[in-house]
Amino acid sequence: MEELIPVFKVSELNRGIKELLEGSFTEVWVEGEISGFKESSLGHCYFDLKDEKSIISCVLFKWAAAKVKFDLENGLLVKVRAGVTIYDKQSKYQLQVKEMISLKYGPLQLAFEQLKEKLKKEGLFEEGRKKKIPKFPSKIAVVTSLQGAAVRDILSILKRRHSGLHIIVYPVKVQGEGAKEEIAAAVTGLNENFSDIDVMLVGRGGGSMEDLWAFNEEIVARAIAGSGIPVISCVGHETDFTIADFVADLRAPTPSAAAELVVANREDLVNHLKQMEKRLLQSLKISYGKMSGKFFKFVNSRYFRNPYALIERQVQRFDQNFEYLFMKMDNKLKNSEYALTLQSEKLKNLSPYFPLKKGYSLVKKENKLVRKAADLKTGEMLEISFIDGKAESEVKNISMKKEES
Repeated sequence: MEELIPVFKVSELNRGIKELLEGSFTEVWVEGEISGFKESSLGHCYFDLKDEKSIISCVLFKWAAAKVKFDLENGLLVKVRAGVTIYDKQSKYQLQVKEMISLKYGPLQLAFEQLKEKLKKEGLFEEGRKKKIPKFPSKIAVVTSLQGAAVRDILSILKRRHSGLHIIVYPVKVQGEGAKEEIAAAVTGLNENFSDIDVMLVGRGGGSMEDLWAFNEEIVARAIAGSGIPVISCVGHETDFTIADFVADLRAPTPSAAAELVVANREDLVNHLKQMEKRLLQSLKISYGKMSGKFFKFVNSRYFRNPYALIERQVQRFDQNFEYLFMKMDNKLKNSEYALTLQSEKLKNLSPYFPLKKGYSLVKKENKLVRKAADLKTGEMLEISFIDGKAESEVKNISMKKEES
């Protein structure tokens, strides 16, 4: 008798496989490299996890993704806690991710590095955009918690170092839910309502990376970077670094150090002014001595006794130069006059009347010079010019010169 083989619908088979997988692998940890990452418009994330030999599909729903503290990107090595299931519409098994850990960094450190790189590329860490901290501020704002030791340390040091300061304390939460929004709002609000503040201290006392995390948030970093008031960040201890430190105009290792940096000690300032006064008086004495020496030297000089001595040499030099110039101009004029005379004589020699001085005469017929006898006719009237006058003559006879053979 033949063994009966059950017949399933596709959906029934997929549902059976899904129940089998989910029953056998309730929860697993899987390591792999993210590949083919994409995020849907609803905020759900889809990607593959792969190693050198194989690949598996993954889904990270929006509510689980909200717990991931770092940006997901292709190539990132991660460890995920997930349930094994099947997407029965495609008969495709996948991991439903519930938790994710970066194997390159811890989740907080990874988020820190990613935001740091992002803001650095935007130029928010460049020294050229940072404002100078005033040397002698009179109005200082402090953004921190009223419950921590940091505010007490800051106020104590500020008052001790300079009692005449105007200090504004803006209380905020410095950790936990809502802290980042309060800190950012405080920085923005002080800029909008107290534009005469000289400098702002933003920070808190020490703690874990999680405790300090509000100062690693992008909203806080951008508020500090956009502040028109110079900002000194003072978060945690000397070894703690936050994103706020990189965007602030100056980083102080601790809140107490910030208070010491922002205001000079009054006694130190008085001593400094005394030293400056002493150096100024010494400089004045030296300058007075030099000027006094120059004055007495001038009083005893021949120029003071005879002021004209200052210009006599210059007058004499001018007189000599004037004589030389006049003589040079006179010679040039004479040379020009001689050249003009030569040119005039040349023009005279070229005159048609010049030969009359030698006994020649000019014969004209109808105001035109007669050059040849062949140009004359008997009976024509001629005008003859001599050196001392003119005469009229009638042509009676024309005798032509024979040409030589």
